[in-house]
Amino acid sequence: MTDVAHKTFVIERELPASPKHAFRFWSDQELKRAWNDCHPDWITLEDSFDFRVGGIEAKRWRMPDGSELAFRADYFDIVAGERIIYGFEMSHGGKRISASLATIQLLPEAGQTRMRFTEQLAFLGTAEAMAARITGTETGFDRLMDILARETASVH
Repeated sequence: MTDVAHKTFVIERELPASPKHAFRFWSDQELKRAWNDCHPDWITLEDSFDFRVGGIEAKRWRMPDGSELAFRADYFDIVAGERIIYGFEMSHGGKRISASLATIQLLPEAGQTRMRFTEQLAFLGTAEAMAARITGTETGFDRLMDILARETASVH
């Protein structure tokens, strides 16, 4: 019997953009890839993106060791420039490793955006693997901040 670890966590980042502009980095497939695709040595086997309430995003990769990792999200609520609520699952080698409910809030703050990401995670693996998964989420948001900062710097 596999134990299930439950964790709710919040990640916040100050994004150097308006909420409307920051929202584009979730709603536009190419912009999302720019900060969310983090393993250039993985081969993409599936990549579908239907960003709307009721839409599904699905990705599947082959990793260098030959195993497959898959991600599938169902979008429940979207308010442009304000919030996104979705459920998602991840699997490795055809076995589900996690299921989550995520909420992204884009809050205007002093000419920028406070992004608040809240995830309720049910993880079906080791504590070390769960910690690595959460760190990976944080690293992705750091990449998003870097892209927005470079974009802002090139405008000035």
